Amino acid sequence: MKAVILAGGNGTRLGPITKVINKHLLPVGSYPMIYWPLIKLKKAGLTEILIVTNKEDLASFIKLLGTGKELGVNITYRIQEDQGSGIANAINCARDFVDNQFIVLLGDNLFSDHLHPYIEEFIKGSHKAMVLLKEVADPKRYGVAELDEANQSIQAIIEKPENPPSKYCVTGIYFYNKHVFELIDLLKPSSRGELEITDLNNLYIYHEELHYEILKDWWLDAGTHDALFEANKYFYKKSIDPEVK
Repeated sequence: MKAVILAGGNGTRLGPITKVINKHLLPVGSYPMIYWPLIKLKKAGLTEILIVTNKEDLASFIKLLGTGKELGVNITYRIQEDQGSGIANAINCARDFVDNQFIVLLGDNLFSDHLHPYIEEFIKGSHKAMVLLKEVADPKRYGVAELDEANQSIQAIIEKPENPPSKYCVTGIYFYNKHVFELIDLLKPSSRGELEITDLNNLYIYHEELHYEILKDWWLDAGTHDALFEANKYFYKKSIDPEVK
């Protein structure tokens, strides 16, 4: 299985510093943020990794990571030509990189769970797609899953709902096979002008092809100042006490 890390975007919620540096290069603990998903993938045995970023940030990633040799991985790069055109559009950049099954990580999603059990579940299952959920205190901020727990299925994903149908948000950890590119071709831009990941996953739900699992430990979307501060506190504590969850 190959892996894709999405590390583009404008990072406006972390401004003004993101006017001059990609948010995935900001420090989290003792490393730039982008190191953490790379470390997670390496520990799970995934070493063929594609990083999708913006044209203006590509040189910074190459200077920092190169081919990935120092981290024990093999990194390929792609530019998302239409910056700000959505997560599904960014995934489309991996069309000629993946073979069949692959994992997608949003580069600002930080977590403590090991990926290996979820990878194994997806490989051995019959699902065409799988998402990882996490119970959160403030689901209105996220895409929220309406669950049928008896059948372990998702009925719908609702983006930033006023009345969340559950406390489970869809994290930025997705599993697909190459069928995903056929569905991306069917998507229409949203009112924001983006090809939305929620629309993509809802297509899988419509065809009853989306499976889910739930993250057990710490998870954070580090895309805001508050969240970045919390991420730094977590990794600082973990550097002192590796047993911190």
